[in-house]
Amino acid sequence: TRAVLEFVEGIAVIKSFNLLGDKSKELTDNFDESCRKALEFERNYTPWALATQLLYGIGVVIVLAVGIYVASIGMFEYVMLLGLILFIFELFGPLKAFYGNLARLTVMDSCMDRIEAVEKEVELDDSGRDFIPAEGAGPEIEFRDVTFAYRDKEVLKHISFTLDKDRMLALVGPSGGGKTTVANLIARFWDVKSGAVLVKGKDIRLVPLSDLMRQISMVFQRVYLFKDTVYNNIAMGRTDATRREVEEAAKRARAYDFIMNLPQGFDTVIGEGGASLSGGEMQRISIARCILKDAPIVILDEATSSVDADNESIIQAAISELCKGKTIIVIAHRLKTIANADTILVIKDGEIAESGVHAQLMADKGIYHNLVSVREKAKGWRR
Repeated sequence: TRAVLEFVEGIAVIKSFNLLGDKSKELTDNFDESCRKALEFERNYTPWALATQLLYGIGVVIVLAVGIYVASIGMFEYVMLLGLILFIFELFGPLKAFYGNLARLTVMDSCMDRIEAVEKEVELDDSGRDFIPAEGAGPEIEFRDVTFAYRDKEVLKHISFTLDKDRMLALVGPSGGGKTTVANLIARFWDVKSGAVLVKGKDIRLVPLSDLMRQISMVFQRVYLFKDTVYNNIAMGRTDATRREVEEAAKRARAYDFIMNLPQGFDTVIGEGGASLSGGEMQRISIARCILKDAPIVILDEATSSVDADNESIIQAAISELCKGKTIIVIAHRLKTIANADTILVIKDGEIAESGVHAQLMADKGIYHNLVSVREKAKGWRR
C-alpha cells in the first residue's frame, strides 16, 4: 500500500525525472503481490466462511428447537434452557465473527477492480524515434493551435504561442483557466486533443519520453519527496552524479546548511512526502535536484505560493540559481515573480485572452490590469 500511494502521489516528480521505468516496475510488483495475496485469501477462506455461517445457523435452530421441546415435556426448567442457549451462542460466536471476514473480501474485491482499471488505462504512445537537437532551428517551445480536453471537458481551446531560447514566459489568469495544463502539456503528462506542442522544432509526440524529459526540469507548487535519504532525493535529478556534485547543487539551492544540521546530514532519511521537513526546506531540496539535472527548460508552477515570507527570499535566490541561462515558463500569482517576463500570457477559460509585457498589459487596462489591481489591494501580490 505504501509503495502504491508513494508512486501515485509522486507521479509528476517520477515522470519529470525520467524514473518511470524503475518506479513503474516497483509499482507493478506491488500490484501483482497484492493481487496474489487477495486471490489466495479469497480462495482459501471464502468456502470456510460460508460453511461456518451455514453451520452456525443450523446449529442455533437445532439447539433452540430441541431445547424448547425438552423444556416443554418437563425434562428441565426454562432457566436451564436459557443458560444452554447462552452457552451455544458463546460457542458459535467466534465462528460468526469469522464469517464477518466476508465483508472484507467484498472490499478487497472492489479494490482489485480499481487496480485492474488502472492497469487497463491506455499508456501514452512512446514509440517515437525522433530526437530533440541540442540547438533547435526554431523557437525553444511552440504551441500550434493546441486544443486539450480531460475526457469530455475541454480545457484549452486553440492555444498558439512561441518562446525563444533563454527567454521567460509567464502564465497568469483566474484559477482553473488552464495555466497548469499548458505547463503539463509541455512535459507531455497528457497528449493534446488537436494541434501540436513542439520543443526545439520537434513534435514531442514523435520523440521518446525519456529524451523529452531530459530537456525539462519542473518545480511544483506541491513538493513531493520520497521516503529516502536527502542525498537520494536530490540525486534523482541525475542518478550518475557524484557526491560532490550533489552537495554543490544543495549549496546553490540554499539547502546545504539546513541539511548539514539534520541528524545524519545528507544521509538522513526523511519521512514519506517530506513530512519531517518544513515547506521551505522541501522546496529547496526540489530545486537542488533540478539544479543537478541542469535541463535547458525550467517550468515553475507557483513554486513560492505556499512558502512563508521568511523563506520566500531564500527560495527566490535558489530559483535564480536554477534559472541562470535557461528558458523559463513560470506560473505565478505574485507580481514580483512575473513583472520582468519577456512575455506574459493571460489564460482565461482555456484561451489566451491577452499577451504582452507587464507595462503594455497594465496600459491596456484589461484582464491583467484588473488581476494586478485586485491582488495588490488584497496584498496577494507583493512587490
